[in-house]
Amino acid sequence: MSFRKKISYVLFPLTMWYAVGVRFRNVLYALGIRKQTAPHVTTIGVGNLSTGGSGKTPHVEYLLRLLSERYATAMLSRGYRRRSKGFQLDDGSHDTALLGDEAAMVARKFPQVQVAVCEKRVEGVRRLMELADLSAPDDDPSAVGAGKQGPTLPPQLIILDDVFQHRAIKPSINILLTEFRHPFYNDHILPYGDLREFKSARFRAGIVIVTKCPPVLNPVDRHNIVQDLGLQNYQKVFFSYLTYGALRRLDGSEASIDLRRVDSVLVVTGIAHPEPMVAELKRQTRVQHLAFADHHEFSNSDLVRIKSVYEALPGNSKLIVTTEKDAQRLRGKDEGLPLFVLPVEVAFHKQNDQDFDALIESSVRENISFLSKLSIWS
Repeated sequence: MSFRKKISYVLFPLTMWYAVGVRFRNVLYALGIRKQTAPHVTTIGVGNLSTGGSGKTPHVEYLLRLLSERYATAMLSRGYRRRSKGFQLDDGSHDTALLGDEAAMVARKFPQVQVAVCEKRVEGVRRLMELADLSAPDDDPSAVGAGKQGPTLPPQLIILDDVFQHRAIKPSINILLTEFRHPFYNDHILPYGDLREFKSARFRAGIVIVTKCPPVLNPVDRHNIVQDLGLQNYQKVFFSYLTYGALRRLDGSEASIDLRRVDSVLVVTGIAHPEPMVAELKRQTRVQHLAFADHHEFSNSDLVRIKSVYEALPGNSKLIVTTEKDAQRLRGKDEGLPLFVLPVEVAFHKQNDQDFDALIESSVRENISFLSKLSIWS
């Protein structure tokens, strides 16, 4: 029996108390005793039922690529493990201490998007909508509301990262993610399992995405998963998988490296479920994996250990590969290390009767149009 399983059995009584607390909290929202706010702006919530590893950030980035060139877009998250407090807006520095690693990564990759963090999402949305200062000139960096690209305008669309359990806010479009190899219907409530709330919470989502699927998905597996999800007719199901790009340097420039010609690779990760990335690299070369905890803050001793393991790798041609998220916490600490980043994106399995992009685009367009007309009459 694994150590995790032993601990799970020991902590089972705590699971019952945790479950009672979750149930009581949701009842308060259902009865209207605790207030839930639907912001007067189009919002897309992306979240999951488990404690992590379902691929929220790549799906947030997919939505940003799909929509941010068409609409004034912001991304709001809690800013996990940041050193700042309260509402913080990226000032162009992409500082992980200010924003956390995930938000800093998004800010670096999407300069056209306003990236903000706030523990309280309702307050965060309100602050984003108050950012306009149309009287400020573009060349006045000291003007209130000035940001990376001059005066900051209120967004038409806000992507809410990891918001499914943040019941105080009600997104216009609520997306629930669950991992192909670790679906919520096979899991249990914390701390016995990894679920943050009951499986019945899935009915709050309008869209459910099964993530990290194999690139080729068996129709029988698809059918069985849909049956096991146990969703209602109003809910749409989609299946996504990860695609990996060419290696890049930490500064984002292309590296032009053919992994098939590399003798050994040390994979350094600080994410919840690095297995798909490790499997992708193993298809191309010999791999040794050095795994740290999710959102791990790399110390000097960690860097010494990484360098030691790297130097012990066999072969003459070798390098170190990490994730885009971990690169945010390794940048500036990589002196003397041949450190490269493996970019990852999301792709969707084609479905005859449904198209994810079309559904999201039409829903956003209709919601923005509705709110625009509503503001005229209010």
